[in-house]
Amino acid sequence: MFYCGIDIAKHRHELCLLEQDGTQILSMHFDNSQKGLSKLLDALSTFEVKPDNILFCLEATGHYWLALYCHLQELSFEVRVINPLQSDALRNLYMRKAKTDKKDAFILADLIRIGRAPVTKLATEKFLKLQTLSRLRLEFVHQIGGLKSRVLGILDRIFPEYPECFSDVFIRTSRELLKEYPEPELLAEADLSELTAFLKQHSKGRLDRQRAEQIQDLARGTFGIRLALDAFTLELKLLVEQIEFIEEQVNILEEALFQVLEEFRTNPEQPYRHVLETIPGIGPVLAAAIIGEVGDISRFPNAKALVAYAGLDATVRASGQFEGTRNRMSKRGSPVLRNSLWMAAVTARRFNPELKAYYEAKKTEGKHSGVATGAVARRMVHLIYSIWKDNRPFEPDYKWSPPGSDC
Repeated sequence: MFYCGIDIAKHRHELCLLEQDGTQILSMHFDNSQKGLSKLLDALSTFEVKPDNILFCLEATGHYWLALYCHLQELSFEVRVINPLQSDALRNLYMRKAKTDKKDAFILADLIRIGRAPVTKLATEKFLKLQTLSRLRLEFVHQIGGLKSRVLGILDRIFPEYPECFSDVFIRTSRELLKEYPEPELLAEADLSELTAFLKQHSKGRLDRQRAEQIQDLARGTFGIRLALDAFTLELKLLVEQIEFIEEQVNILEEALFQVLEEFRTNPEQPYRHVLETIPGIGPVLAAAIIGEVGDISRFPNAKALVAYAGLDATVRASGQFEGTRNRMSKRGSPVLRNSLWMAAVTARRFNPELKAYYEAKKTEGKHSGVATGAVARRMVHLIYSIWKDNRPFEPDYKWSPPGSDC
């Protein structure tokens, strides 16, 4: 039996081949290309290596491992992939603290030789679609949040009274107003009838002359600065347009997510696309993100493993008679999954009677709101696991067994 460790890089990979007894018989590098793959296969053929007598181990460095993994899989080779955090921790098994590509390749080969590399199961195409689209949507949502903060920062300087004009600065009417009248002076000098008509048109008749007068009064008495006003107003207008552009892209992504999510519909008579959507606090967008990050739920032996995968488990510090009491959330798992579960928990603590009571109980114990929400998120993972594993919709009266001390 042969064991091959490959240290992954963007342009060139490093390979180490070991025999059953740990003897190194090959060390080489090859390009991350079709030509490089041919070089790898030619080198292995000299040792009469076949798919049934070799195990590969790769480190999941960014996305650069994926192409090699897929090509080796197509050739029927068994490939294990480990997280860089795992390889860094396991590197301590070796006495010398050397960190080179050749040393890393040897460590990967040796780890799989001694059985320390877990079986890898790549997500199916449907799961990969959901994961890719959900991650891009989350990235865009974060960008929108950053752009909105910049808009508010500009208004704080040139028109600090503006937020008093609307319940939300970023509602449609307010955005149109900022694009049409980016300077307070333009609002102050605008014809009142025209301004009233503008507000009525974009608010569909909800805002009238009284609101127009309020806006003009605030603009005339603003405490904002006039220094570099033209630059600030241009930036303001462009930022609002950028927010609207990215929001439209988010809508496109959500439509694509819903189309993929439809493929997970197992019961045509069921009014939900997926059983996760029956849980209060989880809509189609969050369901798509959770499904995409988790993949096949059967790969998790229990709910605790899913909690750990999401990074919602608590760190444990204990040695001898010492046992730490200030344990924190590990945050070592999927950040997208953790973010989705956190958002679901925030909603569930308001609309799910059981989880709301659980949240209030934690608050009564003196827990901080964030700590209590984290407890709700962990408890919710157990609920998600149970429902998803059994493929049954959520039932408020269903008697399930939540974790005890784990939450």
